[in-house]
Amino acid sequence: MRRTLVARMREITPLWNKVVHRALHLGMAAAICALAAGGTAQADHIGSASGLPVPRYVSLKSDRVNLREGPSKDHRTVWVFQRAGLPVEITAEFEIWRKVRDSEGAEGWVLHSLLSGRRTALVAPWKKGIDSILFRKASPKSAPVAKLQPNVIATVRGCDGAWCRVSGDGFDGFIQQSNLWGVYPNEKIE
Repeated sequence: MRRTLVARMREITPLWNKVVHRALHLGMAAAICALAAGGTAQADHIGSASGLPVPRYVSLKSDRVNLREGPSKDHRTVWVFQRAGLPVEITAEFEIWRKVRDSEGAEGWVLHSLLSGRRTALVAPWKKGIDSILFRKASPKSAPVAKLQPNVIATVRGCDGAWCRVSGDGFDGFIQQSNLWGVYPNEKIE
């Protein structure tokens, strides 16, 4: 019996080595592809309805947008956004509906037609009563051009990963990216 088991192991070992070797190669190839595509080994999730990355930031098109419990008009309205241009984060998609989250963490579903791809951001909504400085250039040594109060909506013109150029009613300049809600840390926007 022992001799048969040893003989069987000698037959199986080369096959097993091939399987393990192939699995390692496939795993390495997948990791390299993921790194090349996105800079990390974890691939971005793509929305099933839009084909765009999820999560992502967008803004509200209208001054009146119903936030619903679920993805249909049959679900009750839990909140009504009343601020066009407000940035929201899309966290899921279902057909013509998008699940969004606002800066305060409120979540619900809205019709995709009420959202815009125009990038906006809120100025430091977590800094109640503390103004943020807008600079002429992307440097704290540059001349300040404005003080922006928390929750001011700014149009994002571009970000380099550390600073963003923003504009709005009566202002245009650079702000540290960490003082905005509506752009991801280190995100670059052209």
